[in-house]
Amino acid sequence: MAGHSKWKNIQHRKGRQDLKRGKMFTKVTKEIILAAKGGGDPDMNARLRAAIDAAKAVNLPKDKIDTAIKKGTGELASEALEEIMYEGYAPGGVAILIEAVTDNRNRTVAEVRHILSKNGGSMGAAGCVAWMFDTKGVFAFDKEKYTEDQLLEAGLEGGVEDVLDDDDSWQVLCAAEDFHTARSAFEAAGIEIMSSGLNRIPQNTVAVDVDTGRKVMKLYDALDDNDDVQNVYANFELPTELLAEM
Repeated sequence: MAGHSKWKNIQHRKGRQDLKRGKMFTKVTKEIILAAKGGGDPDMNARLRAAIDAAKAVNLPKDKIDTAIKKGTGELASEALEEIMYEGYAPGGVAILIEAVTDNRNRTVAEVRHILSKNGGSMGAAGCVAWMFDTKGVFAFDKEKYTEDQLLEAGLEGGVEDVLDDDDSWQVLCAAEDFHTARSAFEAAGIEIMSSGLNRIPQNTVAVDVDTGRKVMKLYDALDDNDDVQNVYANFELPTELLAEM
């Protein structure tokens, strides 16, 4: 998974540099509203805790975070938002999951279908690829500050399942239901978390050649740029030469 994970990190750094702040704010605000529907206390709601962390990472003001939570719990009026997951295939047979949040289902499905077909992908039936992904809690830690053994020692009782070497950071995985427990374990040990969240991790990855890799990245970026699309997940692994270019 190294090539896949490294590309994801490059994409996220690119996103922070290139996306307009307003678009980032909109996406994290939507996620907070939806997460807060499961309860407004982040200590009891792992998804909300992850959403708040993501909002802080893009410097969403605290008052806007608080307002979004209140909209999600119903304390304040909010537009009717619906979560939808689309499944399909990118070039090279790569499986792709698209999480969207919309106030107009017909508009969103038409736009997603158009982006897929325009970029060599296709929409699939519900359930066609979702089974290839597991929802996991994912934490990132600075490799210069901590060793793999330190992270395992602190996190095992909190439900940590694996520690992956991700170039300049460690990537730590746990079951989604253990996200809050694992986070609390790291905080209790005084270990600084670079980033955290709930992500869909592919069970296996598909190696693609350079040409296919470029096509998949183009499709990914087009989907990610859509206002209704919250997250895009795929199970491809880029070739070394393409990663080197990036």
